[in-house]
Parts: sequence; structure tokens; C-alpha cells
Amino acid sequence: MFYWLMKYVVLGPLLRLIFRPQVEGLHHVPASGPVILASNHLSFSDSIFTPLIVKRRVTFVAKAEYFIGKGIKGWLTKMFFVSSGTIPVDRSGGKAARAALDTQLQVLRAGGIAGIYPEGTRSPDGRLYRGKTGVARLALESGAPVVPVGMLNADEIQPPGKLIPKIARVRIRFGAPLNFSRYQGLAGDRFVERAVTDEIMYELMELSGREYVDVYAQKLKIQPAPVAA
Repeated sequence: MFYWLMKYVVLGPLLRLIFRPQVEGLHHVPASGPVILASNHLSFSDSIFTPLIVKRRVTFVAKAEYFIGKGIKGWLTKMFFVSSGTIPVDRSGGKAARAALDTQLQVLRAGGIAGIYPEGTRSPDGRLYRGKTGVARLALESGAPVVPVGMLNADEIQPPGKLIPKIARVRIRFGAPLNFSRYQGLAGDRFVERAVTDEIMYELMELSGREYVDVYAQKLKIQPAPVAA
């Protein structure tokens, strides 16, 4: 109830008025049944713009730490994720990826929409990075179609590290559903999962118009900064 109240009464109408969403291809999102929305990840606000646009409920998962922050910033972060329908997942330890996958599978098996960022983290510079195969595993285990979602300018509206977004028109592009039923029964095959993931990333590159980099974004983020001479 809180999700729908925020989306259609409290927060949603205000966000639509301020950011005036420009959306292409929304008809590609099925009106019913399980579906995976796979998006490039440019900004902290991606997880609220997509649920704002799609009429059905979109469920993302996020690390539980986002829900227990202290102070005003911690409270605002928690409310952001709660209002966007995000589910907290304990991502500590080696079973973190499986916990997130199992949560999304429950959403899909109930006939819902699971939102996922194949890159696994926000792009550090706006480019599109190599996708992790969790999105392929999710598609193959659930049998749900994958609708690619291109976030076009969210990083200009709310750049990484900025709490207050700029006032500008958000632009989102939905692509045609991708069906991977030809790989039925092959979940767990790393070559098949890589092929599925790469197909999804190619569609995201086409939709978003962003340069593709065949490196994991997280690896780039943890590289040590060069030492000044």
C-alpha cells in the first residue's frame, strides 16, 4: 500500500511534474506476467525513475546497508528505496549474489516485474560496462522475457555523489522483449549465460547510445588512483 501511495499520490505526481519523463517504447513492457527489466545504471535515481514510469510494480533489490543508515542522509536513502519498492538483501559473504537472485526469482514466480542492473554497480563515467551473468541466470531459471531499458540522461540529472538532482527532463527508452527460451534447461552453463548476458548488453548499448567497455565496472572502481609524480 505504501508503494502505491508514494507512486500515485505523494511522490509520483511531484516527480512527473518536475522531471517531465520522456519515454519511448513503454508498450514493450507486458501488461501481465513475469518480466525482467534489465537497465544500464547511470545514477542513484535510476531505481525511482523506472518504477515511476512503468504502470506495474517494479521490484529491485539493494544491499541491506542502504536501509540502516544514520542521520538525515540515512533516513532519506531508506525512504528512497522503500518508496521505489526495493527489497533489502544481505549481501555479506559468499552467498550474496545467490540471495539477490533468489529474491528476484520469487518476484518473477509470483508473476511480477524484477528490475536488475546487469553491470552490478553504477557506471563510474557514463559508459556501459561488461554485464555480470546474474541477469542471464535469472532469465534462464525463470523463463521470463527480458525487456532492455536504456537510461539516457540520468547521470546528467543526478551525477554520482550528488544528493540533490538537477531539474531536467529525464529520458528513458524501452526495447523489444528478448526471449531466451531456446536455452531452456541450460541455466548454469557459463558459456550460455555469457552469450545471453552479452546479447542483453548489446541491446542496452544500442538503446542508450553509450560507449561499451568490455571490463567490469566494479573492477575499474577498485583500481588504486595513480600516484602523482
